[in-house]
Amino acid sequence: MKVFIRECTIDDLETLQKISIETFTDTFAAQNTQENLTAYLEKAYTLEKLTEEMQQLESFFFFIYMEEELAGYLKLNINAAQTEHPIEEGLEVERIYIRSNFKRKGLGNRLLEKAIALAKEKKKKNIWLGVWEENLAARKFYQKMGFVQSGQHSFFMGEDEQIDLIMVKSLAEAQTEV
Repeated sequence: MKVFIRECTIDDLETLQKISIETFTDTFAAQNTQENLTAYLEKAYTLEKLTEEMQQLESFFFFIYMEEELAGYLKLNINAAQTEHPIEEGLEVERIYIRSNFKRKGLGNRLLEKAIALAKEKKKKNIWLGVWEENLAARKFYQKMGFVQSGQHSFFMGEDEQIDLIMVKSLAEAQTEV
């Protein structure tokens, strides 16, 4: 299986929009109303919003491919680009999405490895993310990868207030070994 990751550029904008909508819908449509899902998608994944995010110098987008086919993507933030009270020594995994036909093939692991490598390169001491409390498969995956819950915050899907658990993985031990 040939797998590779590459950083996205502004030329990838329409592809990023398409995969963002596809993977978000696939992940959350069953547990949310169509109205709330549509309201969120129309706000979060417009070309204007994604352009703004891609032009943020402290945000990084990556596509992952399997056998030459786009399988998913990753969005990382550092410093002021972080969505939750910027943590100087932290890197945020804001989005990690795998297309449904590529799930359970180790691609989530590969994207997290990429996130950890970037965190180390940027001299960050921890990596963190928010995961919906109802997304049990993702929570289990992150726990297996060494993340622990450190808090929570509200996330709005349209009009519906939901809870995201904040999970953190310390990189301090890995930093001292390098």
